[in-house]
Amino acid sequence: MSQADRLAWGAGDPLEELLQEQTKARREEKAKELKRQEQIEHLKRDQHSSQSQQQLERTKQQKAEPSQPQEPQATQAQRQLDQQRNDQQLRDLQNEQKINRIQREKDPLRQQQQINELQRQQQIDSLQDQIRRNQTQQDFEHLRRQQQIQR
Repeated sequence: MSQADRLAWGAGDPLEELLQEQTKARREEKAKELKRQEQIEHLKRDQHSSQSQQQLERTKQQKAEPSQPQEPQATQAQRQLDQQRNDQQLRDLQNEQKINRIQREKDPLRQQQQINELQRQQQIDSLQDQIRRNQTQQDFEHLRRQQQIQR
């Protein structure tokens, strides 16, 4: 290898290192953004869950006939809310583990594929959560209508 070849080769190393560092920085920023989005979604779900809990409490307080409490339905709704919260906490932990694994991935193409897959899965989870929230809302509305009919 000639002196000129060694100089050209040596000059390519810093450029390659810079490109790798930039790629790594972009991947890390993308992973951080995913985590931020996940936290925002988690806060939204917590807020909705809290609102549903408050609505459940109001429904309990507005019982039409105290002699015929609708405790089984209220208890079931509470269990559903608790289960939704537990499921969400589990998904959050699983997503955090996935993000940690993605950050350790050395192959940029494979890392990007994993990021894309995680985003798709988070979208699916978000839609499923929305369906569950809507179902819980419908259950509350049904319970409220039943109470109004009994009055």
